[in-house]
Amino acid sequence: MTRAPLLESALPLPRVTRGKVREIYAVDDETLLLVASDRISAFDVVLAEAIPHKGAVLTQMSAFWFRRLSSLLPNHLLTASTDEILRRVPALQGYRDTLAGRAMLVRRATPIPFECVARGYLAGSAWAEYRDCGTLAGESLPAGLGESARLDPPLFTPATKATTGHDENITFSRMSDELGLALTRRLKEATLSLYGTARELALERGIIIADTKFEFGHDARGTLLLIDECLTPDSSRFWPADLYVAGRGQPSFDKQPLRDYLSGIKRRGGWDGNPPPPALPAEVVHATDVRYRDAYLRITGEPLDPGA
Repeated sequence: MTRAPLLESALPLPRVTRGKVREIYAVDDETLLLVASDRISAFDVVLAEAIPHKGAVLTQMSAFWFRRLSSLLPNHLLTASTDEILRRVPALQGYRDTLAGRAMLVRRATPIPFECVARGYLAGSAWAEYRDCGTLAGESLPAGLGESARLDPPLFTPATKATTGHDENITFSRMSDELGLALTRRLKEATLSLYGTARELALERGIIIADTKFEFGHDARGTLLLIDECLTPDSSRFWPADLYVAGRGQPSFDKQPLRDYLSGIKRRGGWDGNPPPPALPAEVVHATDVRYRDAYLRITGEPLDPGA
């Protein structure tokens, strides 16, 4: 199934918010509709070009993980079936092409204003902090670790949620000061449990989940829920297990072709990292699309159905 990429949805429901990738709509007092567009960001800047199938990958992969991890912690997913969404929300009849594969109907929850990150390997901003300071989120780590080193046990490294700009890694104690010790401990326990289970399943399918970030919230009854997206190429670092070599950066199933292209322009002085970003050539868009769909296929065992 081929269709035009979606840069932004416009549906006949009250729009609650528009993020870097998703629009969130109010259905009723208990239910929200999340629509993942095909927008993509890099270095905290949203690119002008969309990545075909990206919204469907994020939605359907999240649904896959929500279903498989629900025994560990409840989540906000009600359905990611387009037919079921249209049945439950008759006002959306006529918008199937916008919704198909990209939309989730979810329970409302009050988000906890922190990202809960599990790190099983030393990569990205974690590697940069360790290399420069010997710490991760302000906490000391053993000396002598190299880039992409495996962390045993995995570490819980919370971060502030930035609506613009960069998230900030923080210490467990700072999070505890703001949320209370009991809830912070519960979030740490849930984060590491979800990550551990997902990491084992993905490794059986040839993928290392180097790190991932979860978001949580409370429903109207006070139940802790896993919300937002779950273990997607946007929220996680996926590496091919057969190519893993500690001590260097790893190839990954995410927006790496796009980052590499933009990094090259930045190194040559052609972009300062602020909007507007450079245009993406067709080959970079295609390479990124292929990586997202490959990650979906490897993890779920099935090719992506954009019209699900």
